[in-house]
Amino acid sequence: MKPANVPTRSRLALRTPVAASVAILAAIGLAGQLEAQSAGLVPIPIELPKPMFQGTPQNISVPNLEKPLGRARDPFLAPAGVKNVAVDQPVTSSDMEPIIGDIEQVTDGDKSGAEGSYVELGPGLQQVTIDLGKPHEIYAVLFWHFHRTARAYLDVVVQVADDEGFEKNVRTLFNNDHDNSSGLGAGSDMNYVETAEGKLVDAKGNVARYVRLYSNGNNANELNHYVEVEVFGRPAK
Repeated sequence: MKPANVPTRSRLALRTPVAASVAILAAIGLAGQLEAQSAGLVPIPIELPKPMFQGTPQNISVPNLEKPLGRARDPFLAPAGVKNVAVDQPVTSSDMEPIIGDIEQVTDGDKSGAEGSYVELGPGLQQVTIDLGKPHEIYAVLFWHFHRTARAYLDVVVQVADDEGFEKNVRTLFNNDHDNSSGLGAGSDMNYVETAEGKLVDAKGNVARYVRLYSNGNNANELNHYVEVEVFGRPAK
């Protein structure tokens, strides 16, 4: 005898592998949302620029290249009140006389990627360093090298430290220099193709005042570019 309160169609649907998988995924998603809410976590407030190229990038020949996700990046969760604390903060660089643009553009809030909205640094290993003014709990670093065309930048390294010279309590958050060609240590992270979504690095709540990003040219040329760098955090207690 079938239960009076369960329609036959519903019971048969739940027996199919597809329907069962959907139900499980939905349950996991809800559980994750509830867990995040109970922990006081919310999506960080990311505003993405308009995409400037469409389709799947072709002919980018670099080793250890990650495959495109094929969908929008999942929301990144952090404690409530976390925001971009890098906007309009002072920036220094290993190349203080850029070929194009000004160093200040790294944190000026313009991430459109259009002509005139990025800074071009010289060839070889270059870095930009952002001073947050005081120690912050840092949860994510989001940055755009260039997204007018599809490119992969090389030897991308993201670090945080307590001092501007990066001698005290230096921590590496991301490193895709697999062969240590830049002398910062060999990294295990993958190369990636630049898009309007930028590259988001999990900073895991590390407390630091300074954020530094390295690159060593790209697959198209030896130059280095930055459209924008955002640092999502809150003042350390």
